[in-house]
Formats: sequence, C-alpha cells, structure tokens
Amino acid sequence: MIGDKDLISIQQARILAENAAEARKKLAAMPQESLDAVVEAMADAVESHAQSLAVMCHEESDCGQWQDKMVKNLFVCRQVRQSLRGMRCVGYLGGTEAEGVYDVGVPLGVIVALCPVTSPVSTAIYNVLLAIKSGNAIIVSLHPRAIDSMRRALDIMIAAGLAQGLPEGAISYLDIVAKSGTEELMRHPEVALIMVTGVLGMFSTAQASGKPLIYGGTGNGPAFIERSADIPAAVRHIVASKTFDNGLAPSAEQCVIVDGCIERQVRRAFQDNGAYFMTDEEADAICRVLFHADGRRHRHMVGQSAAALAAKAGFTIPAGTKVLMAERKYVAGRDPYIRELLSPVLGYYVEPDWMHACEKCVELLLQERHAQTLAIHSRDESVIRQFALKKPVARLLVNTGAAFGGMGLTTNLTPAMTQGSGIAGYGITSDNISPMNLIYRRKIGYGVRDLAQLADLTPQSAPTQGVTRNEQNFDLLRRVLREALGTLPQAR
Repeated sequence: MIGDKDLISIQQARILAENAAEARKKLAAMPQESLDAVVEAMADAVESHAQSLAVMCHEESDCGQWQDKMVKNLFVCRQVRQSLRGMRCVGYLGGTEAEGVYDVGVPLGVIVALCPVTSPVSTAIYNVLLAIKSGNAIIVSLHPRAIDSMRRALDIMIAAGLAQGLPEGAISYLDIVAKSGTEELMRHPEVALIMVTGVLGMFSTAQASGKPLIYGGTGNGPAFIERSADIPAAVRHIVASKTFDNGLAPSAEQCVIVDGCIERQVRRAFQDNGAYFMTDEEADAICRVLFHADGRRHRHMVGQSAAALAAKAGFTIPAGTKVLMAERKYVAGRDPYIRELLSPVLGYYVEPDWMHACEKCVELLLQERHAQTLAIHSRDESVIRQFALKKPVARLLVNTGAAFGGMGLTTNLTPAMTQGSGIAGYGITSDNISPMNLIYRRKIGYGVRDLAQLADLTPQSAPTQGVTRNEQNFDLLRRVLREALGTLPQAR
C-alpha cells in the first residue's frame, strides 16, 4: 500500500463512523420484526460457512484448534441465535397504560467492537447479531492476526443483511489496521458505545475515549475441588474445559485448588484424564516458553497444545497428554502461574480445608483484578453459598467446566462470547452480554395523582418564635397555595 498507513487507517475510521451514523438513523425506523428477519438471515448465511471459517481462522491466527473454533461458530449461530428469538429490544418493552408506566427500548446508536485473536470470528459474528437485534449500527476493528477470516465472515453477514433490507453502512469493519485508526474510531463523536472482548492492551485507550465501555476479559480464574465433590466428574469437566481450543476460552480455568483430604484421589483422576504433573525444572521451562523475562507474553505460544509447549520447553511428556500441571504453594507476585495462561497449563494448589481454599481463591482473584469467573466443584450447599457471597468475581460456576459454563453452554447463563468483567472496574457491567446491554430504556409515566397531593406535603402550621421574615413569607405562601388547591375539583 502506497501512503502512510496510520493516516489511511484514521481516514477509513472517520468514513466508517459517518456512514454508520447515517445507517443507524434508518435502523431506528425498523421495527423489531424486521430486525429479527435480518438476524435470522445473517445467522443462516454464516452458519453454512462455520467449518471453512474455523479452518481459515486457525490457519491465520495459528492458535487453538479449528474443530473447537467451529464449535464456537455454531454456538453463536445456533444457541445465541435461539436465545435472541422472541426477545424485544426496541419499541414497546413492557408495562401497561393501566398501570401508568411502561418502557420503550431505544438503540444506543453506533457501536465499535474489538475482538480477540483467541476467538476472532465467533466473537465478530456474535457482536454483529447482538447489535442488529437491538437496532444499532456496528463497526468491527479487525484483529491484525485474523484480518482475512474476520473479513470473510463479516462480508457473508453483510450480503445476507442487505438482501433483507439492512441499510448500507449498518455493518462495517476497519481493515486497514493501525492503532491510530482504532483510537480514532473509538473517539469519534458518532460512536455511542465500545465493546472490547479480550483485548486488554486496548482497555486504557478505550476507557480514555470517554465512551461507555463493555469489557470482557479473561484473568486468572481458579477452580476449587472441595471434599464433597464428585471427583471423577469434576476432573473431567476441568480437563475438557481447559483443553477446549487449547485453553483460549475467556472463562476457562487457570489454576486448581484442591481440598487436602482428597488430594491423592484428585491427582490420580487428573493423571487418568491426560494430565502430566511437571517437575519444578519443567514448570520453570514452560514459564520461559509462555513469557519473556520481563513478563510480556510470547504471543505465538498462546493457544498451543501441551505437546507443542513441552517440545518447545525441551522435555518429553507421555503420548496423549492433554494438560500440563504445575504444583505451586504460594501466590507470589512474580510467579507466572498466577497469571492467565491461555494454554492447556494449570497451576495446582493444595489447601487443608475449604476456608484456606477460600482465602487462596481470593488471593488469586485479586492478583490481576480482571478475573471474571470462579468455579467450584462441591455437593455441600453451605460451602457453595459461602463462595457465592464472598468472592470478588463476576460469576461463580458450580459443578461444570468454566469454559462451557461461563459462555452459557452448560449453564442457564445468557449464551455469550463476551462475559463482562465489571466487578473489578473493567467496563460498565459484569453481565454475559446480550442485546439488552446495547439499548437504553425510555420510561413512560402517566400522571395518576392530582396536584392536591402537594397539600399533604406542606406543614399545617409553622412556629413563629425565632423565625426570620423570609421564613414567615414562605409560611404565608404555603398557606395561600394550600387554600388555592383546596378550591380545585378533586381527582376521581
């Protein structure tokens, strides 16, 4: 490309924002039924390409597994779409004129969405479905490591939407990717809301834009296996969750805390399910593979398999190993295993009882301050309740793999690719994001009480001793008002 990429990206951002602003005016005139028809058409169109998009995304981003990326694509096109059916986001939402109050849903306007390299295609599809369902225009800033696959998915959706009457410019993308262009897009006056999913490096820039911000992060989410748990089931859930897309799911476990009295059974269950417990030397070698000496992440090691990580670290593991386990004792500030690992690697802690495990979970959650999920495996409702009441986290998952439970696949949480991290100050909400997070509710209230009600709020008499002239004048005004109101006909 001839020219300054930063300047071209900035210019593209401005054009996209202006076009989206025009499109959102037309979207605002579309009833919910028309928006729903567009959503269905787009989901149908992109679902038929779920596998090819997954393969393309995997090859381009070089992380995760295409089979699991296909699962994410289908999850959005099917389960997320199903959750949207029948949902009213714009126009009349509820209440009655008889009650004198009702709600009207109003789109926010133009939304800017940033998607992670971990799930770029499925998150882009999801963001577009939510935005159009709620009557908003959306501009997606493509991830530099997934430009082609994201562009392909969005082009499919745009074509399907236009065929159903979607206005030009309602869905667009910034594909001349430069940080300056993304910053310009987020600061543009026409942009009403920013959605950042898993791109922590852009959080401060998005926050500085002054726009409302929805942030869905990952963090160092722990999983606690308590003594009353179904141990084989708990371990199966954790291993399946942590190996899904090679550990890239936003709510996936990053470490395990085990109740001491069941540690031997838990260790054996992990080994039976493909876990390899590393020596201290091997665990240190994996740290060097995942992170630079200064703590920066080795980007191309994100989402690699256990076998690939071990080979890179220079040690051998048994055939069929799915997860690498690193035994830890303390939550030390410089220990890489207290961080989000984004790979099939788990820290492994043993505590004498649930109270010590509770403290360990809090320590871990407070380290990076943007962990959004905690999992507990237990059949003791009193312990589960204590965790639910006291943990500084957006969602607590019980007896399920965190990757699947957090996204609403194995729980009744809202099916979502963006799981809010607002509990730690990252964004405005901790919800699993739905179209209802992309509107505001206009409140309609009918007058149901007469002005005579004001008389009930005024004092019948006022003391005069020690009262100033101004206060006496106010008292006289109250009495005159009360007498005047008394001559009005009473409301029936």
